[in-house]
Amino acid sequence: MSKHTEYVARLPDANGQLFFPQEEHAVWQALYNRQQGNLTQFACSEYQRGLEKLNLSNDKIPQLTDIDKVLFDTTGWVTAAVPALISFEKFFALLANKEFPVATFIRSEDEFDYLREPDIFHEVFGHCPLLTNPSFAHFSHMYGQLGLAASKQDRVFLARLYWFTVEFGLIRNKDNSLEIYGGGILSSPGETLYAMGDTPLIKPFNLVDVLRTPYRIDIMQPVYYAIDNIEYLDEIVKMDIMGAVDEAKKLGLFEPLFEPKSKAS
Repeated sequence: MSKHTEYVARLPDANGQLFFPQEEHAVWQALYNRQQGNLTQFACSEYQRGLEKLNLSNDKIPQLTDIDKVLFDTTGWVTAAVPALISFEKFFALLANKEFPVATFIRSEDEFDYLREPDIFHEVFGHCPLLTNPSFAHFSHMYGQLGLAASKQDRVFLARLYWFTVEFGLIRNKDNSLEIYGGGILSSPGETLYAMGDTPLIKPFNLVDVLRTPYRIDIMQPVYYAIDNIEYLDEIVKMDIMGAVDEAKKLGLFEPLFEPKSKAS
């Protein structure tokens, strides 16, 4: 992970409460209201049910303590307030302990459509609703355990699995329609419309292919991978993921579908 950030996280007080100025609550409200209309049309039903359970405010950044009560009662998870960026080691350790890291800052207005760093809107609005789903929660827990035990080299491959599932995963329904379960899309009004449009390439999920697919964090994704339903995450857990990592290393990466960062506009 990059160690450079332009954001400063808010620190919780002794009671775990976070305090944000009104202008930052206004950013949450604007993001929530922009994305609310997209959810009923594009978000998977499991996400929508989770959003109802969390009962998030549309005009105020929620308290993590309130979210924890719902998550713990449904799947045994809680959140963990973290700075803007954390190490892979810390990230995997938190997931392995059923603690979901939440960066306690919110984006600036010029990064409404696409955010390079995960903020509290991305983590809470994008991911926490699905943490009420047993399949998603179990996958996230397993992923943390797997990453914690993996080598530094293998973690680079595992990052691609997380990227193309938890962050930017899609569901292909039997009628060929698409739904979103990836929090990176669900928390981005711009990427939601982009992902549901005609521009990106949508591929069926294949574990080795996913592990071989390069990505950039600072652009809209040129390719997404779609699973059949949210319960398919349970099937991925049963796969020989580290064996697939070894195979991906032998085969090498696919040719990127984007320009190198230094040449991209």
